[in-house]
Amino acid sequence: MKRTLSTALLLALFLSPAYAFQNANVDYDAVYKIKDEGFNNSEVMDIAWNLTDRIGPRLTGSTGLKNAYDWTSSQMKEWGLSNVKVDPWGEFGKGWDVEKSYVAMTKPYYQSMIGIPKAWTPGTNGLIKAEVVYLDIQDESDLSKYAGKLKGKVVMMPTTIEATTTFEADARRFTDEQLEGMKNFNVRSGGGFSAARIAEFRKRANMRRKAYSFFKQEGVALVLNTNRGGGQGTFFTSNGSRNDDSALPEIEMAPEHYNRLVRLAKKGEPVEIEADTRTKFLTSDLKGYNVIAEIPGSDPNLKDEVVMLGAHLDSWFAGTGATDNAAGSAAMMEAIRILKESGVELKRTVRIALWSGEEQGIFGSRNYVDKTFMKNGQPNTAHGKISAYYNMDNGTGAIRGIYLQGNEAAKPLFQEWFKPFHELGAQTITIRNTGGTDHLAFDGKGIPGFQFIQDPIDYGTRTHHTNMDLFERLQEADLKKNAVIIASMVMQTANMDKKMARKPKVFDNLNR
Repeated sequence: MKRTLSTALLLALFLSPAYAFQNANVDYDAVYKIKDEGFNNSEVMDIAWNLTDRIGPRLTGSTGLKNAYDWTSSQMKEWGLSNVKVDPWGEFGKGWDVEKSYVAMTKPYYQSMIGIPKAWTPGTNGLIKAEVVYLDIQDESDLSKYAGKLKGKVVMMPTTIEATTTFEADARRFTDEQLEGMKNFNVRSGGGFSAARIAEFRKRANMRRKAYSFFKQEGVALVLNTNRGGGQGTFFTSNGSRNDDSALPEIEMAPEHYNRLVRLAKKGEPVEIEADTRTKFLTSDLKGYNVIAEIPGSDPNLKDEVVMLGAHLDSWFAGTGATDNAAGSAAMMEAIRILKESGVELKRTVRIALWSGEEQGIFGSRNYVDKTFMKNGQPNTAHGKISAYYNMDNGTGAIRGIYLQGNEAAKPLFQEWFKPFHELGAQTITIRNTGGTDHLAFDGKGIPGFQFIQDPIDYGTRTHHTNMDLFERLQEADLKKNAVIIASMVMQTANMDKKMARKPKVFDNLNR
């Protein structure tokens, strides 16, 4: 395996110079037009406002996401894009909306609490007022001591989640040293979790399943839970089971508020809460959808080939999905608007896709790639006509460069194409892979798929999947830069003499 990988890398390195010489020239006239439109007439924040403040959270299958389908497709038609459609990718299953959410502690004193129903859990069916019972459960055998004691109660379980004071800023940008370090190929010894760690994860998950089944049998009224928090009332949401019809009403809370209830209960103070949550399962349309639109290519010989850009439109629901991923969707919509409005030449067809189901498993993009570019597990004719796919899904931070996903032959291209943006701080080209989002759907099927390096800002500490992922967290200057850079990369790719180089087949299974 080591010998094969080395051979493939050497082959890619050998081919890179000639390939780059033919394709790397920067069209500065087009770049100037893109910069002028993107910096002087930007609509990126208006797009983001519509997706966040006006439309709101966009959980896959929810009413909010369906409203986003309607607005984005209508907007792109208004811009004059072609072949605009809300395209079904397959069956997703039932959707879910939150219609009401209220929780407060009423004893030993009244205090409104920060929390929201866990995704795909039922509501309380009206206001409940009940005692909180803290369950000291360390393993499955501990459940029996609570038999016959939990009917109508609100239950809490042990957690290791803490809300500690930090003395560092939430938000940050990459330093020059960090960016320089990213350029180096990262070879790891070993990988993944140890067998003991995996066994511990499985043990906890199995105990949790048994506990929830026990709660259901005992008639528990509500489960309170917490997840990782970022301090100052920030809490991270998680995914409930979309197919568990026996699920109990459950509320995820800010760690500070959850842990206060735990401390009171463990000290023997009687604790009561009241809660009223109303959720709705949507079953009239079980399909998942992507929004697709195009600018047709102008070259008679190349217009059947495609360059794609995209981002996931779906979000979590405790906030409005601003940095994850209205930021990416807005930047990609703005990029294709810039390309259309600036009138730059595009020899190949440029196609934008706004995906759904990313948060549940990259469903929208994976199904689209399988449906569009594959047949019976093998590349079809369309597979040979797509040049590259560009994705944005790392929050609101400025683009600082690009991950090559091991595509060594593309390195000289991007080194040239990023030169007009060095003054914006975007110049890091790394051979490294990055994961977790929709470019993997393309990369895993042998299509060049790229994700951009972005400044973290407060994505990991404050906004990613949290109740604070709101419009205020968006960085306007960064999003303007990003749309301009992405539009330029797409333009350059659309006008290359040849399609983007593909990795040798030895890489095919590395990023699936």
